[in-house]
Amino acid sequence: MSERPTYEFDAPLWRWDARKADSWVFASLPTDVADDVLEVAGGVTRGFGSVRVEVTLGGSVWRTSVFPDDEARTFVLPLKKAVRRAESVDVGDTVRLRLELVDVDLGG
Repeated sequence: MSERPTYEFDAPLWRWDARKADSWVFASLPTDVADDVLEVAGGVTRGFGSVRVEVTLGGSVWRTSVFPDDEARTFVLPLKKAVRRAESVDVGDTVRLRLELVDVDLGG
């Protein structure tokens, strides 16, 4: 049976305002989780060093990518508005996330 690396952690949601018209909401991975993700998924990164993941927040499950944030020395996870609405969470809330690496298999 194959097994993909999975992590669970709590993280606050924060807003990144790139432009006035756009605002994105993210959760930063704890640095120990980010270090492990980089170690096990370093060979399967995609554009911009991103890593494909499957995320669970409450009853919502979706696929996206985490992106490296060199300044913060971690990865950041974007949270879609539809998911935030479905789970009644927003900027400033701390949420419990489950993250599974999609392109990494630990064998089996």
